[in-house]
Amino acid sequence: MSVRVGILGATGAVGQRLIQLLEPHPQFEIAALTASESSAGRSYSDAAKWRVNTPIPDDVADITVSATDPEEVPNDVDLIFSSLPSSVGERVEPGFVEDGYVVSSNSSNSRLAEDVPLVIPEVNHDHLDLIEVQRDERGWDGALIKNPNCSTITMVPTLAQLDQFGLEKVFVSTLQAVSGAGYDGVTSMEIIDNVLPHIGGEEEKMESESRKLLGEFDGAELSWHDVDVSASCNRVATLDGHLENVFATLREDASASDVEAAFREAPTIDLQSAPDELIKVFEDPNRPQPRLDRNLNDGQGIATGPVQETSDGVQFDCLAHNTIRGAAGASVLNGELLVEEGYL
Repeated sequence: MSVRVGILGATGAVGQRLIQLLEPHPQFEIAALTASESSAGRSYSDAAKWRVNTPIPDDVADITVSATDPEEVPNDVDLIFSSLPSSVGERVEPGFVEDGYVVSSNSSNSRLAEDVPLVIPEVNHDHLDLIEVQRDERGWDGALIKNPNCSTITMVPTLAQLDQFGLEKVFVSTLQAVSGAGYDGVTSMEIIDNVLPHIGGEEEKMESESRKLLGEFDGAELSWHDVDVSASCNRVATLDGHLENVFATLREDASASDVEAAFREAPTIDLQSAPDELIKVFEDPNRPQPRLDRNLNDGQGIATGPVQETSDGVQFDCLAHNTIRGAAGASVLNGELLVEEGYL
């Protein structure tokens, strides 16, 4: 079965990464690309300032970019991937869903809405059934599903494995790559020879999204996890790969080896883009590192270093590729899950 897909915000950083991941995908066929009014009507190769480290696919280069409007997207498109800025996504995504499109979105708007699934397939794929609640409450024929923030998705798979030991509190400090801000987000004069000790809105996203992702869905209502998450988010001069230093307080005693074993036992899921090993535990205390480990399992893996015991829990580092596992790749995984679960 070939699934025809469209990409909203196709000329941006995440849109380009979506094209790179979707063009060779055996299940998906790129059928529509949208962008701003200034790009509409132009071929994709003319409209996009291509920055990904592989050439623009030949099948995509000549596609005419359309305006980001449901009326401009062919009716036979089965699935929409959205990489819009949140301010734009908040305004236009509901229109696509009302017109019957199923939207797998990386945009931050509506991630915390009670009836919008926020999903990491290996962690909480059962939350996808919130779509039924969403359709009943809003009268939508389509559906809207979100993947979490790039820093959240790096950490939460590890927290999900810690929950068996009674997860109480989490303190996390992030070292986030410049690509997370988009191509025009951080100037060279800001970041070279520097660290930016604040990323607007990032701390709040990690603190709230983590609790929703770890929550329980009973088929009608989602109850958020009661874990207390505190985050400090920093921008550093790496291109890709978010490295995070995590301290977790646990109710039960757990040794470093217990936690490492739990990480290694993290569940996988049978989807095309899912890694065979979700969390890789390095024994070398100098790992993970962005340059060495961000492309783990084609950028879909989570890397951790050795776990250290603390007085009330554990400490460890974790890392993921922020524009693959943390953005475009996460949306693609959710798209595959939507197909697998029969929501198209």
